[in-house]
Amino acid sequence: MSEHNFSIEFFPPKTAEGAEKLRVTRVKLAELHPKYFSVTFGAGGTTQQGTLDTVIDIRKEGYAAAPHLSCVGGTRDSIRDILKQYQANDIHRLVALRGDLPSGYGAAGEFRYANELVEFIRAETGDWFHIEVAAYPEMHPQARSPQDDLQSFVRKMNAGANAAITQYFYNADAYFQFVELAQKAGVTAPIVAGIMPITNSSQLMRFSEMCGAEIPRWVRLKLASFGDDTASIKAFGLDVVTHLCERLLAGGAPGLHFYSLNQAAATTAIWQRLV
Repeated sequence: MSEHNFSIEFFPPKTAEGAEKLRVTRVKLAELHPKYFSVTFGAGGTTQQGTLDTVIDIRKEGYAAAPHLSCVGGTRDSIRDILKQYQANDIHRLVALRGDLPSGYGAAGEFRYANELVEFIRAETGDWFHIEVAAYPEMHPQARSPQDDLQSFVRKMNAGANAAITQYFYNADAYFQFVELAQKAGVTAPIVAGIMPITNSSQLMRFSEMCGAEIPRWVRLKLASFGDDTASIKAFGLDVVTHLCERLLAGGAPGLHFYSLNQAAATTAIWQRLV
C-alpha cells in the first residue's frame, strides 16, 4: 500500500477535552503511517484558530499536516496572513476550498471560487505549498450540471493545484467515470478518493443530505433494517467500505483520504483489511 497516497482528515476540537481526545486518536492513527493529516476549516473562519492550533500540534508531533483554507469570508489580506503563519510553522500542504456560505452569513469574501484562491496562493507563495482541491464524482450539490461541475474542477487544477480529494461516495463507478472525464479534459494530477467509514446510520444520512453524496438504496435499506443495533451497523459498514476501497485501489485510484470524524477505530479497521 506504500505506493498509494493515504491520508486522514480531522476537524478542529472545540474544547481542551476534545483536543486531548484527538491527540489520543492521532497517536493510534499515526501507527498506520499516513502521508499526512488534514484539518478542516469552519465556515467564515469560525475554526480558523482551531485549525492553526491543531496543525501546529500535528507538526510538533513530527507528522505532515494539511490545513483546509476556505474562500468564505476571506480577504486577500486575511488569507495572506494565514499563509504566512503556515509558512512560519513549516506547513507545506494546503487543501484549498471554496467553502459553503452559512445561512445568515454576510459577504462571501474577496474570492468567489476555489480556482481564484489557488491562483492567489501560487502568486503569493510560489511552490511552497502542495495544494489539494475538492472533486465531486457525483456533482457538487450547487452545480448546474455535471458538465459545469467538471469545467469548474478543471479550472481549479489549471490554477495550480497539485492534486484533488473527492467528496465521499459509495459508488465506485461514479469515481472512475469522473476521473476518466477529467483526464480527457486534460487533468493529469492525482484524484484521491475520499472515504467515509460507516459507523452511525443517522449521522451518515444527515451528512449525505447536506453534501449531496448518494447512499445506494440497498445500503440505506440494510442500515435501516438494523435499527439501533450499532454492532451490526459497524460490521456491515466495515464490509461495504472495505470492498469499495479494494475496488478503487484495484481500479487505479492513487490513494484514499479517510474522513475520520476524529475517531480511530473505523479507519484503522478498514486500513488493516487492505494491507
